[in-house]
Amino acid sequence: MEDTGTVDWAALEAAAVAAMKNAYAPYSKFPVGAAALTRDGRIVSGCNVENASYGLTLCAECALVGNLQMTGGGRLRAFYCVDGAGNILMPCGRCRQLLYEFRAPDMQLMTTQGIKTMDQVLPDAFGPQHLEETR
Repeated sequence: MEDTGTVDWAALEAAAVAAMKNAYAPYSKFPVGAAALTRDGRIVSGCNVENASYGLTLCAECALVGNLQMTGGGRLRAFYCVDGAGNILMPCGRCRQLLYEFRAPDMQLMTTQGIKTMDQVLPDAFGPQHLEETR
């Protein structure tokens, strides 16, 4: 069953803040938490997990997508990300691409400028459909 109702942004914010509190950020001192609403109404979340070899650090968005897959998969309808003070964060370009891969067609993101669609934050994105076009 797909949930096409209104997004509870306050619940997503609370889930992102709760996830951020589990972050492992001893090097940057910059904990990040992310939460998303799936099309079937679940909330999935993730936090950043740093590593002494900085390039191996996992973003909160990566952990969130892993959580999505581990709890049944699906598509993301809405997304919220926060820093250690609970301020809204925009995903970096890499993470926008990751979220794009798992988005529902109508996915929305809370941004520092308000709610935007995935197409607004990652215009002209490359996705699975482009791989199909070349086969």
